[in-house]
Amino acid sequence: MSEFAQNNFWREVISFPLGKRMAKPRDKGLTMVIDKGMGIGETRDLLQINYQHIDFIKLGFGTSMLYAAGTLEEKIHLVRSYDVDIYPGGTFLEVAIMQNKIREFLDTCHLLGFTTIEVSDGTIPLSGEVREQTIRLAAEMGFKILTEVGKKVNGSEIPVKTLAKMALRDLQNGAYKVILEGRESGLNVGLYDAKGKIADDDLQVFMNYIGEPSLIIWEAPLKIQQQDLITRFGSNVNLGNIPAQEVLAVEALRVGLRADTLKLAIADLSEI
Repeated sequence: MSEFAQNNFWREVISFPLGKRMAKPRDKGLTMVIDKGMGIGETRDLLQINYQHIDFIKLGFGTSMLYAAGTLEEKIHLVRSYDVDIYPGGTFLEVAIMQNKIREFLDTCHLLGFTTIEVSDGTIPLSGEVREQTIRLAAEMGFKILTEVGKKVNGSEIPVKTLAKMALRDLQNGAYKVILEGRESGLNVGLYDAKGKIADDDLQVFMNYIGEPSLIIWEAPLKIQQQDLITRFGSNVNLGNIPAQEVLAVEALRVGLRADTLKLAIADLSEI
């Protein structure tokens, strides 16, 4: 039993209204946090309070290259000491691909202690062949592979069937999970409209291909999106691009300790 479970006295008094959460290490119900440049102290505070609720920390964009000397290694070591996976943003890998430095990029990630790699083409054009080669090379080096589908362009018109087929190919090629693009704004990108709402028809088409929602990490930076996905797929849906300061708030949504999802438990009771 974890220290968290042993010392959480509330568990003897209150049960989660939406039922138990999948415990770590887990394969679904994952939470990926986006880190845009937290300091060492901020990261330590985040982990001390939230480590049981965080599965991945993504160092957003190309911020990994901008840390003061020694601090990136210190941060990676700190995150790993809490058994949380950490990885550089997919855009940084896209820069390495542009500069024909993918092997050197992966070697450096391994040296620094990153455990996971995100393979994406949100900004650059990337052939299916190079995408597959990158996934396989990273897997051979022992990284956990996340891929991302969707463009970082507002209103991108990639057919949802194309996104779903790409996700399935990535999974077949060795990806652990596929991230569905939502950016840090959650607006007018991926399956989200200009108000951040999920396009129901597109979601249905996407799920007709994917089948199992736990194969996807749904980037959902906005509460309206987190609540919608929990309502649709349950507490153990995988959520990504969660702001660091909102981890507990999202966990409260997952288990019904927030009015927005407590009403789901009330509805269930009324049907008994």
